[in-house]
Amino acid sequence: MSKPRATRMDAAERRELVLDAATRAFARGGFAGTSTDAVAKEAGVSQPYVVRMFGTKVELFRLVFQRSIDGIMTAFDEVLASGPLDPADDRTWADLGGAYADLVADRDLLMVMMHGFGAGAVPEIGRQAREGMGAIYSQIRNGTRCSEDQARQFIAHGMLLNVLMSMQAPEHPEDSAGLHEMTMCAFGTKLVPADPGAL
Repeated sequence: MSKPRATRMDAAERRELVLDAATRAFARGGFAGTSTDAVAKEAGVSQPYVVRMFGTKVELFRLVFQRSIDGIMTAFDEVLASGPLDPADDRTWADLGGAYADLVADRDLLMVMMHGFGAGAVPEIGRQAREGMGAIYSQIRNGTRCSEDQARQFIAHGMLLNVLMSMQAPEHPEDSAGLHEMTMCAFGTKLVPADPGAL
């Protein structure tokens, strides 16, 4: 009996495979600390193949970074599309905050986002980060019809969640009673520690 022929991936599937690998690699090493060779090893392909497909490391990182921004905006869109939202209703912010907390439980997405915001000195990435943050602000402001200060407070709280998860505060409550208290307050019932070996 003949063996089934292996199914070959098309170009779009290979591209997604490399982007997924790049997400993991950049999440671990950041923009400055990750080479196209490291991405290639993560994806199981050659370094010249990565360069042919994406060009420079900057362009590859920008694609990965944009996927994290798009993921955030898609999660918010799903909440905003659920019906008219009242910015004076705490449930509006609980639903949006819950969607964000669920999303950033994906540590790779979270770390890529933080590395992107931290690479503002790289002109192309800095511009992308500023545009992305502005788009998220406008999405919240327009989608909820909230005030400038309400939108600022919501995004500031989201950035606090990012920092707490980046330093793995949920996994290490024993390090600081004060930090643990703040972490529990910030996440509430949405606190789900990640696998410590994931990073």
